[in-house]
Amino acid sequence: MTNRPDETPKKTAAGGQSPPAILRAAREQLVELTGRHPESLPRLERTDAGWVLEAEVVELARVPDTMSLMGLYEVTLDPDGLLTGYRRLHRYERGRSDRR
Repeated sequence: MTNRPDETPKKTAAGGQSPPAILRAAREQLVELTGRHPESLPRLERTDAGWVLEAEVVELARVPDTMSLMGLYEVTLDPDGLLTGYRRLHRYERGRSDRR
């Protein structure tokens, strides 16, 4: 993660990265690795090993948009916000309400 010169990472009282900083770092790293931009990040959770989050991305754009194929990815990060792994959990059509 790179910061602009006038931007320092926000820290929590415990000294780790703040949740918004973790989300920004995860989004940037996932885009760099996959070339896909997350449309939403519906889950963020602190774990003993760092952080885990879920990211929804468009895997195959279709017309109409409700027929696009989406992927739900689990992303793991260390306590400093460095991506340690990711995997696709599920693939579904955007218009479906029963994703799981």
